[in-house]
Amino acid sequence: MRTRNHKKQFWLNDEEAKALKDKSAKAGINESDFIRKVLLDYKLKEKPDKEFYEYIKLLRSISNNMNQLAYKANAFGYIDEEYYKKAVINLTNFIDELKSKYVYNTKEEKNQLKV
Repeated sequence: MRTRNHKKQFWLNDEEAKALKDKSAKAGINESDFIRKVLLDYKLKEKPDKEFYEYIKLLRSISNNMNQLAYKANAFGYIDEEYYKKAVINLTNFIDELKSKYVYNTKEEKNQLKV
Protein backbone atom coordinates (compact mmCIF):
# COMPACT_ATOMS: atom_id res chain seq x y z
CA MET A 1 0.00 0.00 0.00
CA ARG A 2 1.21 3.46 -0.88
CA THR A 3 2.11 5.74 2.04
CA ARG A 4 1.90 8.87 -0.08
CA ASN A 5 -1.48 9.19 -1.72
CA HIS A 6 -1.59 12.91 -2.57
CA LYS A 7 -0.10 13.73 -5.94
CA LYS A 8 1.08 17.33 -6.42
CA GLN A 9 2.21 18.86 -9.67
CA PHE A 10 3.74 22.30 -10.05
CA TRP A 11 5.73 24.31 -12.53
CA LEU A 12 9.26 25.72 -12.20
CA ASN A 13 11.15 28.15 -14.36
CA ASP A 14 14.62 27.23 -15.70
CA GLU A 15 16.44 28.79 -12.76
CA GLU A 16 14.26 27.05 -10.16
CA ALA A 17 14.51 23.70 -11.97
CA LYS A 18 18.31 23.96 -12.10
CA ALA A 19 18.47 24.91 -8.42
CA LEU A 20 16.28 21.93 -7.47
CA LYS A 21 18.37 19.57 -9.60
CA ASP A 22 21.70 20.89 -8.25
CA LYS A 23 20.67 20.96 -4.60
CA SER A 24 19.14 17.50 -4.64
CA ALA A 25 22.27 16.13 -6.35
CA LYS A 26 24.51 17.78 -3.73
CA ALA A 27 22.41 16.19 -1.00
CA GLY A 28 22.62 12.82 -2.78
CA ILE A 29 18.85 12.35 -2.99
CA ASN A 30 16.25 12.59 -5.74
CA GLU A 31 14.18 15.73 -6.31
CA SER A 32 11.00 14.33 -4.73
CA ASP A 33 12.82 13.38 -1.54
CA PHE A 34 14.51 16.78 -1.50
CA ILE A 35 11.18 18.62 -1.66
CA ARG A 36 9.63 16.42 1.06
CA LYS A 37 12.59 16.95 3.37
CA VAL A 38 12.56 20.73 2.84
CA LEU A 39 8.81 20.81 3.54
CA LEU A 40 9.34 18.98 6.82
CA ASP A 41 12.16 21.35 7.90
CA TYR A 42 14.79 18.64 7.62
CA LYS A 43 18.24 20.20 7.69
CA LEU A 44 19.82 19.00 4.48
CA LYS A 45 23.57 18.59 4.27
CA GLU A 46 25.70 18.35 1.20
CA LYS A 47 26.80 14.82 0.36
CA PRO A 48 30.46 14.41 1.41
CA ASP A 49 33.12 14.40 -1.29
CA LYS A 50 35.04 11.24 -2.25
CA GLU A 51 37.93 12.32 -0.03
CA PHE A 52 35.64 12.04 3.01
CA TYR A 53 35.07 8.37 2.27
CA GLU A 54 38.83 7.84 1.93
CA TYR A 55 39.20 9.36 5.40
CA ILE A 56 36.60 6.95 6.75
CA LYS A 57 38.46 4.04 5.16
CA LEU A 58 41.72 5.21 6.75
CA LEU A 59 40.04 5.65 10.13
CA ARG A 60 38.72 2.09 9.95
CA SER A 61 42.21 0.83 9.16
CA ILE A 62 43.73 2.71 12.11
CA SER A 63 40.94 1.48 14.39
CA ASN A 64 41.59 -2.08 13.28
CA ASN A 65 45.29 -1.69 14.10
CA MET A 66 44.48 -0.31 17.54
CA ASN A 67 42.06 -3.19 18.13
CA GLN A 68 44.78 -5.68 17.21
CA LEU A 69 47.08 -4.02 19.74
CA ALA A 70 44.46 -4.31 22.47
CA TYR A 71 43.88 -7.97 21.60
CA LYS A 72 47.62 -8.75 21.80
CA ALA A 73 47.96 -6.82 25.06
CA ASN A 74 45.15 -8.86 26.60
CA ALA A 75 46.34 -12.18 25.19
CA PHE A 76 50.06 -11.87 25.90
CA GLY A 77 50.20 -9.35 28.73
CA TYR A 78 52.39 -6.83 26.88
CA ILE A 79 52.22 -4.24 24.09
CA ASP A 80 54.44 -4.10 21.02
CA GLU A 81 55.77 -0.61 21.77
CA GLU A 82 57.07 0.14 18.26
CA TYR A 83 53.81 -0.94 16.63
CA TYR A 84 51.85 1.07 19.21
CA LYS A 85 53.90 4.23 18.59
CA LYS A 86 53.36 3.92 14.82
CA ALA A 87 49.63 3.50 15.34
CA VAL A 88 49.44 6.53 17.63
CA ILE A 89 51.45 8.66 15.17
CA ASN A 90 49.15 7.56 12.31
CA LEU A 91 46.09 8.39 14.36
CA THR A 92 47.47 11.79 15.42
CA ASN A 93 48.39 12.68 11.83
CA PHE A 94 45.00 11.56 10.62
CA ILE A 95 43.21 13.70 13.22
CA ASP A 96 45.34 16.74 12.29
CA GLU A 97 44.56 16.20 8.62
CA LEU A 98 40.84 15.98 9.32
CA LYS A 99 40.94 19.14 11.44
CA SER A 100 42.79 21.08 8.76
CA LYS A 101 40.32 19.93 6.10
CA TYR A 102 37.02 20.23 7.96
CA VAL A 103 37.53 22.42 11.05
CA TYR A 104 40.12 25.13 10.44
CA ASN A 105 39.56 27.72 7.75
CA THR A 106 43.11 29.05 7.70
CA LYS A 107 46.55 28.26 9.11
CA GLU A 108 46.23 31.37 11.25
CA GLU A 109 43.01 30.09 12.82
CA LYS A 110 44.67 26.71 13.48
CA ASN A 111 47.61 28.39 15.26
CA GLN A 112 45.29 30.58 17.36
CA LEU A 113 43.39 27.52 18.60
CA LYS A 114 46.58 25.69 19.60
CA VAL A 115 47.64 28.39 22.09
